Amino acid sequence: MKTAVWLYLFLFIAFFDLHAQYPILTPFAVSLGAAPSFIGLMMGIYSITHLPGNLIAGFGVDRFGSRLFIIVSLMCAGVILLLQAHIANPWQLLALRSVSGFVLAFLSPACMSLLARIATDRIQQGKLMAGNGLIHTFASVFSPAAGALLVAQIGFTRAFECLGWLLITTATCAIFFIHDVKNKPRAMDSLDEALPHSGAHHGRHASPRSDSSAAKPAALPLPWSVYVLPIATSCAQGILSFELPLMAGVHGGHSIMETGILFSIVSFGALVTLSMFFLNKLSPYLRTLWGAVMLAFLYFAIAVGVPLPMATMLFMLGMAKGIILPALPSLLIDLSGGERYGRTFSLLSIAYSIGAFIGPMAAGMLRDVVSPYYLAFLVLMVAAAILPFHGSRTITARTHFS
Repeated sequence: MKTAVWLYLFLFIAFFDLHAQYPILTPFAVSLGAAPSFIGLMMGIYSITHLPGNLIAGFGVDRFGSRLFIIVSLMCAGVILLLQAHIANPWQLLALRSVSGFVLAFLSPACMSLLARIATDRIQQGKLMAGNGLIHTFASVFSPAAGALLVAQIGFTRAFECLGWLLITTATCAIFFIHDVKNKPRAMDSLDEALPHSGAHHGRHASPRSDSSAAKPAALPLPWSVYVLPIATSCAQGILSFELPLMAGVHGGHSIMETGILFSIVSFGALVTLSMFFLNKLSPYLRTLWGAVMLAFLYFAIAVGVPLPMATMLFMLGMAKGIILPALPSLLIDLSGGERYGRTFSLLSIAYSIGAFIGPMAAGMLRDVVSPYYLAFLVLMVAAAILPFHGSRTITARTHFS
């Protein structure tokens, strides 16, 4: 478990660094002369360049392990930030963000795959995934405000340089402290023992034939409807990331600092529900489904202008997000049958990338016609409706906690 502790520490630093850029990228692009539609393209292209990286990571992590991809991804992202500090026009920013999207595409599948392999049973896997979401969210609570404050104190150039060197230092430390876990068969046996009707009474020395026969039902292909929901949630998140910096002036000021605080409020709401560890005992399918429905209605409430403070709405939106964040990986672990973690989480990252590309692009093109928050509501409700329509019986049967 030492690897998990070090991985959490490095993940915290990496997520802190990356989320610190959220409130400052849009103002930085504006300072270079970028129009809102160009900013939407920049945010979308960052996500779409995740796709080839996710595809490579899916096979690479299963074949070569997670360590190499974690180190290289962090190191390259740090170098790109150092270059980003000295650009002079929006097209250079677009090019660097495209490359950054590709190199960071390896980080999430590699980290989640390593965490899944560290666990010895299904319950521990759920806890490690919840811990990943908790670390991610805890870092994102403070980082947007910290990034905004950093820019206010030292400017864009020095801020990007500091963030770049932080990532490079983290990658260097990961060389010495992150190690791949290779005893996959043992973890698989333990996972099967945790499943109902898996023949746990045979013990650790069960025959390979009985193990493979017991694992066969869980190794059925994943229903594609499972990946519709991460597309929808990341699309909605992309819309929020695009809109919040532009809405800051409507809700009390034009400062970068306020935008950072608004992002931090969303993350703090997610942190509250991620800290409710008793939720991990519930079915990940039900948590994913009802979390998406709650998230959809909150976006609708923002779109129609429910008379509540913006901070309150964002806090509740973060709480709904905190329900979905650990539930989706847990759902995929159960459905994968403990096999091909790299490819499973690669497809999840691809789904996130597709949604994150569609969200800001659509928001940039449609915000003068209709509130993008209506679009977020629509895609989430469609995804929540598709999930049970295509595979609820299979999903609930496989993901029910005994």
